[in-house]
Amino acid sequence: MKEELIIKAKEILEANFQEGGFTIPCQGLYPFQWKWDSGFIAIGLAYYNIKNAKREIETLLNAQWENGFIPHIVFHNDSDTYFPGADFHKSELHPLASKEYRSTGMAQPPVTGFVLQKMLNIAEDKEDMLQFIDTQIDKVFENHKYFYQHRDIHNEGLVYIYHNWESGTDNSPIWDDIWKTMDPPKYSFERRDTTHVDPSQRPSKREYDYYLHIIEIAKEHNYDDAKIAELSPFLVQDPLFNAMLIKSNAALIDLYEKLGNNKEKVSQLKKWQEKSIKGFNAKLYDAELGAYVHYDLRNNKPIRFISSSSFAPLYAGIPDMERAKQMVNTMMEKFGGEDKYLCASFDPTSDRFNPKKYWRGPVWINLNWILFYGLKSYGFTKIAERVKQDSIELVEKEGFYEYFDSRKEIRKTEAGGYGGNNFSWSAALLIDLINN
Repeated sequence: MKEELIIKAKEILEANFQEGGFTIPCQGLYPFQWKWDSGFIAIGLAYYNIKNAKREIETLLNAQWENGFIPHIVFHNDSDTYFPGADFHKSELHPLASKEYRSTGMAQPPVTGFVLQKMLNIAEDKEDMLQFIDTQIDKVFENHKYFYQHRDIHNEGLVYIYHNWESGTDNSPIWDDIWKTMDPPKYSFERRDTTHVDPSQRPSKREYDYYLHIIEIAKEHNYDDAKIAELSPFLVQDPLFNAMLIKSNAALIDLYEKLGNNKEKVSQLKKWQEKSIKGFNAKLYDAELGAYVHYDLRNNKPIRFISSSSFAPLYAGIPDMERAKQMVNTMMEKFGGEDKYLCASFDPTSDRFNPKKYWRGPVWINLNWILFYGLKSYGFTKIAERVKQDSIELVEKEGFYEYFDSRKEIRKTEAGGYGGNNFSWSAALLIDLINN
């Protein structure tokens, strides 16, 4: 059965790979290149098509801005199946934006550093992969430098996100209280996502008003980071985003040392790393909840809810062993019931939990992948194995969907795979999970 799953996963990745050298997340719903999707996709591709894996990364990094920023969507092509597109985002407003590629003016979790490391681990020809990494690694370093120079406003090693889409967890209940502080206009626009997917599984029209309003503020100031930090109603230190940065810092240190060059960059990365881990542990851990939480910089308070992002720091080696045990206890108590698949994207014991709606509760394969390796690295092998087997079982039962209902009992009456089908990162990461 696992061999059949791998064959199907490869077929999906091949079908979604575009002539321009990148993979779309899925047909129709997401017709462009997404930053963290591309990273996860490259990991799966590295197992059987190293050429495409390299192109995936190269194409993404080609769209980097002159200030080191890497956008969360690169609009390589025109498509009328997605809103908001290039004409809405207007990346060209920023003086240092790519002149060649149209994009958004938002980031996404910085996974590219550890993706390059993972590609090296997978590649049979290590010398060839190291040579490729040597051509790309400085771009990733420049991206990290951008974050520390422009997004760490209190110089505490923690970078902010200014839009919920930067988090990767687009409509998480984490953001609900921020929306209450805002009163954006009602924009007139035509949604495209709800023509592909059941609208009840997607963010509401009013939620889109908040999303668009934040972008309008950024555009008004030509995507100037200092102005965004001053004026954006959404300004958050996100544990998932910062954990991915810390994990990628460690990967860049390792790769630069393997390449035997750039002692200065290694030294700089180590300084960032020390400050980041210290700041992360001091500010984002909630001892009462037994997990890491988000911090709302605009309203100067922690957002005390638990999501799958709360456990992502395990993957970056951020907590000490005692804290890791507390986190795993929290996860198993709230998310780990026998009636559920691990790991829901939001606390199933919360009244904000919605197992069908995007990031408000469903299981996502990419977060499970992060959790699998995080749990394994701390020696929680039994729970790591459950996360892996749950992921495989969900795909076996439902197909390669974007996200999945965490409740086991609903399968008696209905299917539990939601969002886009034949979804690229579900396919790519399943290849990796089965191989580990």
